[in-house]
Amino acid sequence: MSKNSGPMGNMGVEKPKDFKATTKMLLKQLAKYKTALIFVVIFAIGGTIFAIVGPKILGNATTELYNGVIAKISNTGGINFANIGRILLFLLSIYIVSAILTYVQGHIMTNITQKYTYELRKKIAKKINKIPMNYYDKKQTGDILSVITNDVDTLSIGLNQTATQLITSVTTIIGILIMMLSINVTMTLIAILVLPLSMIIIVFIVKKSQKHFKTQQEYLGSVNGQIEEMISNHDVVRVFNAEEKMLNNFERDNKKLYISGWKSQFFSGLMMPIMNFVSNLGYVGVAVIGGYFAMNGKITVGNIQSFIQYMRQFTQPITQISQVFNMIQSMVAASERIFEFLGEKEEVNSGNNPIPIVDIKGNVKFNNVKFGYRQDNIIINDFSATIKKGQKIAIVGPTGAGKTTIIKLLMRFYDTNSGNIKIDNYNINDFNRQDLRRLFGIVLQDTWLFNGTILENLRYGKLDASDDEVVSAAKLARVHHFIQTLPDKYNMELNEDVTNISGGQKQLLAIARVILADPKILILDEATSNVDTRTEVLIQEAMDNLMEGRTTFVIAHRLSTIKNADLILVMNDGDIVEQGSHEELLKKNGFYANLYNAQFEKIS
Repeated sequence: MSKNSGPMGNMGVEKPKDFKATTKMLLKQLAKYKTALIFVVIFAIGGTIFAIVGPKILGNATTELYNGVIAKISNTGGINFANIGRILLFLLSIYIVSAILTYVQGHIMTNITQKYTYELRKKIAKKINKIPMNYYDKKQTGDILSVITNDVDTLSIGLNQTATQLITSVTTIIGILIMMLSINVTMTLIAILVLPLSMIIIVFIVKKSQKHFKTQQEYLGSVNGQIEEMISNHDVVRVFNAEEKMLNNFERDNKKLYISGWKSQFFSGLMMPIMNFVSNLGYVGVAVIGGYFAMNGKITVGNIQSFIQYMRQFTQPITQISQVFNMIQSMVAASERIFEFLGEKEEVNSGNNPIPIVDIKGNVKFNNVKFGYRQDNIIINDFSATIKKGQKIAIVGPTGAGKTTIIKLLMRFYDTNSGNIKIDNYNINDFNRQDLRRLFGIVLQDTWLFNGTILENLRYGKLDASDDEVVSAAKLARVHHFIQTLPDKYNMELNEDVTNISGGQKQLLAIARVILADPKILILDEATSNVDTRTEVLIQEAMDNLMEGRTTFVIAHRLSTIKNADLILVMNDGDIVEQGSHEELLKKNGFYANLYNAQFEKIS
């Protein structure tokens, strides 16, 4: 059951924070479709009016038939089938016109909705790459994905349905009321008196069932969460023999879900029978009064039939309006989150005269860098270092020392609180962000490959690379031979179902992608963490060739991999506590020596 489920669809409807402002913004964005929307309104009203007139015309045919039967019984005439045929043919024409108008307005509204959501998704897709990284630190990935997928879908569906349904429902109520009054005022009053009684019953049932729907939703989430845990962590559950415990917890919550679900459905299930009973009381009243008026010649039999049809249709648009308002609430709430996302502050891409990167060599200098993801939590206190072109720099230290943060600052994922970072004596803030990042090639600890062929994944580093360049990069990364053993070689599709590619092989593909990009500065964040020792040796050889003449930053926990680094920066608590070559640092017998010896300490 969905989050908004419940009787009349009004359980747990999400409300926007500022309904008026969000609606105003939504209407402003839809203003460019004004002409098309006017036609939607015209056709929606026209189609509804033609549909409303139908029962009255059908009543005329019934009256004609009734009068003909009475005349035949009394031998004063007969049934005028020609006249009845003309009435029915006119009725058919009315319904055909109504159907055409309804179809046209639906087609126009769907076109408007799809065009608007298409443009909206384009804006969101562009916005994703313009928002600063700290936005993603504050937001859960699921919340962001929900805006892009669920909220856009909610807006699309709501916009397509609510506008026309609201117009047709209001038109139907007004039109039916006018038609009923035109037939008989007294009968209309009887029909209207049924509505307050119906509303009292609805409010009573909603109050009774609401708490049970709320409980049902809570335990539904709990049960789904437990099932997800059991499936995704089934190996852990089995290792610890926790099957019975998990089943007992599931049984407890599932039973509560059953009870709350039964009660909520029971109360909501009462609504239709009771409503039908109340409506039938109204029909009885109308039939009695109508029969009395017919006997006195104040109303025709056909009009009674038409009135009962109108009465049956009268409550439906009222119910629809209730549902429409709930849908509008959800739609505006979704729009609000979308507009909030699109209104987020964007990172500044560059200054007025960005520095070109054509002649950049790769010298890097950190000058008294201070940084914290939050102002009250400084991670990098006073980081200073000078790296010359072509040097291999290893950054080591315990978890949380700030190693990866330094790299993020270097690539301007974040800006420093104070101090500065320079590349070839240019402040990195003076570069265009995109140009700056073209200087870097990065291999992360967590491999990222997208759905597509191996060839497409490797070309992600250089979109215009030739096949020969791709193969050459793969060979340098020591992954070409493996690719050749695959069924489709470089054209093999990578997706979630691929099981014959290991984590280490994926890492090799990621490394090949960086080799193909041919960057000025390399960043290797535990790049060999997912490969075995033999593969690591091969990669290290390839990396040594690749790093020749390039500035390279290596973040490593396995200190054995950075023995040949030109400079090792040892970090702790956001500061450089030691720096030097591997041999120099071991001779100091300080922080680095303790880290290194701890990794190779033998347990006696």
